[in-house]
Amino acid sequence: MRIWKLLATVAFSILAGNAFASDGAGCRTARIADGNWTDNIAQNGLAAVLLKPLGYDTHLEVLSAPLIFASLKNKDVDVFLNSWSPSVDSLVKPYLDDGSVVRLTVNMTGAKWTLAVPDYVWDGGLQNFSDIGKYRDRLDGKIYGIESGSDGNQIILDMIAGNAFGLGDFELVESSEQAMLTEVQRKVRSKDWAVFMGWAPHPMNNRLSMRYLEGGDDWFGPDQGGATVWTAARSGFAQECPNLGRFFTNLKFSVELENTMMGYILEDGMDGPAAAVKYIGLHPELLEGWLEGVTTIDGAQGLPVVRKGLGID
Repeated sequence: MRIWKLLATVAFSILAGNAFASDGAGCRTARIADGNWTDNIAQNGLAAVLLKPLGYDTHLEVLSAPLIFASLKNKDVDVFLNSWSPSVDSLVKPYLDDGSVVRLTVNMTGAKWTLAVPDYVWDGGLQNFSDIGKYRDRLDGKIYGIESGSDGNQIILDMIAGNAFGLGDFELVESSEQAMLTEVQRKVRSKDWAVFMGWAPHPMNNRLSMRYLEGGDDWFGPDQGGATVWTAARSGFAQECPNLGRFFTNLKFSVELENTMMGYILEDGMDGPAAAVKYIGLHPELLEGWLEGVTTIDGAQGLPVVRKGLGID
């Protein structure tokens, strides 16, 4: 009887150890691609803040959109949290087809990504993609995008190259996200007309009185650029680092969460981790879902460790 009890105890210990198996030393640093967009900065800030008390380091690699997926293929980075579908689909398709990049999980629904105008421009008659060319002079022949290499910019360039909607002689103005918004706000103050790249989640939706254009479904997708956002991972990542794989599979966001965190970053001057700490402090209930089944790198249950590390009772 004693032998059977001993064997049962040993078997239970082995099973428990396997249930909370820790990642190997090669998984200690999570290498995260960073598109340097504010929503991605918010996402990456959350990941870093949660992973630190679990014993993981994070390394952010700032890359343009095309290089992000190439870097996942080459195993130079592990994950990317900001893959917008359908706008990114053509860019990532070759990597999904050859199996070098995988869809780890959908991390947000209800997103939006298409061209937009201030409300007074909409009221003035520019409500559809097909209207843009009619008002070329009032728009000074310009469409305001974000940084060079982004998938949204590429869609606009493709429309110009194909003379879609009569845009053949338009110019795409490429700049950083913040520079674009600063220029749009300047035009709003003077009531000048502008067409610009708009999206949700983003504080611009609260800061600007704006409308999303209709008629761009063939370019940005249906429902005025309605999108889902998914987490991309390099092939083999979740198998080689199962605990990190589970963490990034759990890590999901909402439009409200990102609107708020992006406001902390853009309007309050916080960096991503500081915005994450503030948001988690206001919504500690989110930790349970994010950390379900996740351990520290040494195999201890993750949730109580993270709560303690963040000072949450």
